[in-house]
Amino acid sequence: MATNIVFHPGSVDGTERAQLLKQKGVTIWFTGLSASGKSTIACALEQHLLHMNKFCYRLDGDNVRFGLNKDLGFDEKSRNENIRRIGEVSKLFADACCIAITAFISPYRADRAIARELHATSQLDFIEVFVDAPLQVVEQRDPKGLYKKARAGEIREFTGISAPYEAPETPELHLRTDQYDVTESVRIITEYLTRHGFI
Repeated sequence: MATNIVFHPGSVDGTERAQLLKQKGVTIWFTGLSASGKSTIACALEQHLLHMNKFCYRLDGDNVRFGLNKDLGFDEKSRNENIRRIGEVSKLFADACCIAITAFISPYRADRAIARELHATSQLDFIEVFVDAPLQVVEQRDPKGLYKKARAGEIREFTGISAPYEAPETPELHLRTDQYDVTESVRIITEYLTRHGFI
């Protein structure tokens, strides 16, 4: 960690920012297997919230690897760092009173716990959403052909096949995407946000 640095507080605190923007910041953290529906639901939710005139932004697993995390691979250490960085970035968005929507496999409970703790330390809200579909369903969907490649041994350390996925034990929301469509999933999340005063 860098030394000889001092945090420089701004002239606007979180309460004033929230009052001025008429919105509380929060991170909505989608986790689940590849092809479970994380990115699809995240896109639909972002669009829905923007149409409600809410300040929100989506951080997607693949997209972030084109820039911020392009130096990272898919081994366990790189996955840990990938999620650590996104935890920090989503915290900054939430601190700006943005509804930060993250869609990352984020397979390890410990990494998700660190992201949650980062928010808690800064008194920011964190909503874990388990986007859940059985392995046989996501393998059937396989829109990018990744499961087929993983089964053929062409992709090493692929979550759900040759690398573990640790399902959340107590997520704020559990979406069974083999039972709910995108519209219903967005409705469930929106209802939760409304009930808890985020929108």
